[in-house]
Amino acid sequence: MKLHLLAQNLEKQLLEIEENSETIMQRSKHSIIVCTKLLGQFKKEIINKGFASISDEIYFFKHTKQIPLRHLIYFSEIRSFEIQFPKTDKESQRKFIRRKMQKVNRFFSYNLDFTQYADSKHTHFDKEYYTREYLGSYIIATSKFYFQDPEFCTPRDMLLGKYRAYDSLATYLDEKKFKIRNGLNGKLKSIKPIEKIHWPFSNTEYVELLYALYVKGLGKQDNQSIIQISRKLQQLFDLEPKDIYKTYHDIKNRKNSRTLFLDELSTSLLIEMDKSEE
Repeated sequence: MKLHLLAQNLEKQLLEIEENSETIMQRSKHSIIVCTKLLGQFKKEIINKGFASISDEIYFFKHTKQIPLRHLIYFSEIRSFEIQFPKTDKESQRKFIRRKMQKVNRFFSYNLDFTQYADSKHTHFDKEYYTREYLGSYIIATSKFYFQDPEFCTPRDMLLGKYRAYDSLATYLDEKKFKIRNGLNGKLKSIKPIEKIHWPFSNTEYVELLYALYVKGLGKQDNQSIIQISRKLQQLFDLEPKDIYKTYHDIKNRKNSRTLFLDELSTSLLIEMDKSEE
């Protein structure tokens, strides 16, 4: 589809903007411009030509439009954040970041059912969520988007864009907090990522460990969601977890031990301790 090719080309434009920008404000400004322009092109195309089928409409609002939309929301949030960010006093800066993170986490909490649907890759509500026919049936009470263009919006495409943008925003805020804590100079370029550790276990074993760390309190201080914690673990381990919520449901329904992997970890550690005492 032509529109999807335009969206893919936007990703290249945004990378070029990142490489040529000296500050995050410059990057945000130029990124907002190109994203807004592309969304305008999309709107004209949709109004003039429409869609050949319902599946095409769903694909556009669920995938194609999301590329410029999530970047637009993300860089708009970044620009607003940086404009208001305290210029001096580390404690004021840390408090400002904490308040923003609390706002992001409230958004995730208020929209938990939808974010679980989006992350689980379910499709049974796609027609209601991502076609314009149902726009008047689903009212969004927890979003900034009080007015939605009936020709260019669906009940959940804006919410999906905001969810994807806030997911990236949470990472940005974590990096910002890290830089302040370690006295870094706040340069635009991110810290060089560490080399990831190969994950030799299964997806189910990962989800079991993930939930064990979560319920034990990992991320509790910053009110991190299970998905946010998973994304941070993915920065350490070389894996792409699948169907986290569904997998956890399957783990709960095991007939034998529901903590099989944790039991194996405990057993392995005890055996190693016994060996060291021989």
